[in-house]
Amino acid sequence: MCGIAGTYRWPDGKVVTDRLTGILAHRGPDGSGRYSHRAGDGEVHLGHRRLAIIDLSETGAQPMVSDGLALTYNGELYNAPELRAELAAAGVRFRGTSDTEVLLEAWRRWGTDCLPRLRGMFAFGIFDERTGDLVLVRDQLGVKPLFLLRRGEGLVFASELKALAAATGGPLEVDHAALVASLLYYWVPDSRCAFREAEKLPPGSWLRCRADGSVERGRFWNLRDVAAEGRERARAGERPDLAAVVEESARRHLLSDVPVATFLSGGLDSSYLTALAARHRPGISAYTIGFRAEDARFEAMPDDLRYARQVAERFGVDLHEIEIAPDVLDLLPRMTHHLDEPIGDPAAINTFLICSAAREAGVKVLLSGMGADELFAGYRKHLANLLALRYQRVPRPLRRGVSAAVDRLPVATSRRGFRSVRFAKRFLSFADLPEETAFRRSYTMYDQDELLALLDPDLAGTVDDVLTEHADTYRDNDLDDFVNRMCLTDARMFLPGLNLAYTDRSSMAASTEVRVPYVDVEVVRAAFAVPGDRKIAGRQGKAVLKEAAVSVLPREIVYRPKGLFSAPLRAWMSRDLAPLVREVVDDGELVRSGFLRRDALKRMVAEDAAGQRDFSKHLWHVLTLEYWYRDATSGSGQSTRMTA
Repeated sequence: MCGIAGTYRWPDGKVVTDRLTGILAHRGPDGSGRYSHRAGDGEVHLGHRRLAIIDLSETGAQPMVSDGLALTYNGELYNAPELRAELAAAGVRFRGTSDTEVLLEAWRRWGTDCLPRLRGMFAFGIFDERTGDLVLVRDQLGVKPLFLLRRGEGLVFASELKALAAATGGPLEVDHAALVASLLYYWVPDSRCAFREAEKLPPGSWLRCRADGSVERGRFWNLRDVAAEGRERARAGERPDLAAVVEESARRHLLSDVPVATFLSGGLDSSYLTALAARHRPGISAYTIGFRAEDARFEAMPDDLRYARQVAERFGVDLHEIEIAPDVLDLLPRMTHHLDEPIGDPAAINTFLICSAAREAGVKVLLSGMGADELFAGYRKHLANLLALRYQRVPRPLRRGVSAAVDRLPVATSRRGFRSVRFAKRFLSFADLPEETAFRRSYTMYDQDELLALLDPDLAGTVDDVLTEHADTYRDNDLDDFVNRMCLTDARMFLPGLNLAYTDRSSMAASTEVRVPYVDVEVVRAAFAVPGDRKIAGRQGKAVLKEAAVSVLPREIVYRPKGLFSAPLRAWMSRDLAPLVREVVDDGELVRSGFLRRDALKRMVAEDAAGQRDFSKHLWHVLTLEYWYRDATSGSGQSTRMTA
């Protein structure tokens, strides 16, 4: 795992590449390098920051140059041993044991045809000295990031947006539409970028820059096609052996020349992976978190620690417990900077603190249970949307009465919050809506009217565009299975836009690599071959994954209530962050610029304080957006001009 950067036919490319690479130092503290070469009438420069995981010797250093090819690569190939054996049988002679060299030789032999064969997480740039072509590639599911910016015939790319923003030598415009999308979702969809000129290379795709100035794009993997293939497998009666697929993925993800540990929340996903990892690495370390007792009580949070301890004891895992009692006033601006774009999920703080503790203990690699909820319908929203279909059959007068009664209930008092009331209010906010609208509303922050009331009136058209994009993505398939339609949308939007994004940025900020065995191409193929009624059975989400896990884990762990990898936001907002909320509402940059309306924000604060509605997550995201906007528009040459 590393940081990569580079320029192609870019003015002062050498200086810019060195600057980009330096900004990414936290992603790779173990080494750095740069490669330079002519490219047509310009130059190419590839930069690299190394986090040494496999082949710790100099034979694994990058950029790697061999016989006319130069590669700067961020990621891991979990099928590198098989590819190495195949290439060696064809006569390739390897100098070292790194997967970087395997990738370079696979490209030499097969070109872009090697890409569908790669099993791992990766983003890379590869330059061919003979043709003058630079090709950029991003993995199938968007686990690893790759940002790029084109001006004229030149291009600059990097693992993090902040590097591009600081290295272009001129202003970048903040993209209004991306900020509107971030307010809706509390993250920026992978299809958008917070700066207008920049973009994210889409998952499963490549981009080729030629010396004559032309650019070619291609796709080598598409989730929609994988889901369609899975539907046909299910219709044919094929039942994937999910337990075998997940175990194989977990085993492959342990490939490393340095110690590997796991996240262990005590929930199903991390417990299952930890148990499987312990089979192959006895005594493996795991990291878990707890919260200040008063915060956990206020939030009515489940006691996940006891489950994590139970798993650790049963499987001989060396458990490290970290209490999350952070100085959020200090961490909020730091995390906003590290996250690159406005992401309002406090789980990013948890990830950063866990990774920091692991790094201090000498651990560079951790396994995470990320992705299982999206692929196997494990979120409450999945079950809630199914229940909404039944609720719509209840006579309308009765539904109106239920809604009125729940609306009067408080979500909190001064001493504690009521999770069940929050869930009920959330459910009723979308239970009567059509399918796509209900699904969107079940996990986004605002309905259309609320979003319009919060924003500058001139942005009404932008709101329509953002909502249309969600509808288009949701409907872009021919699946006849409601549950799998939700899972596909999550895997295309929610997973790369939020969970994989904050996991990458938060972990790399602590110079650690987080691997995600559920977000593996073979696990994904198996997941979409499972019909929705095997993912949600009765009121049990992730039913098929639980069936697989029960042969390894105690039933008490497998069928426990779902935990939350989150934070006690209501406690933080009502205590630690209350003065900051007032400051941002009264005189924040977003309010003064006209982007957000002060009166709408004040209503949210008042209703939250009175316990009428829970706006803690909304206000947390307003704070992250405010800090991001301040950082983006001050001191680094960024333009304050916002465009739709």
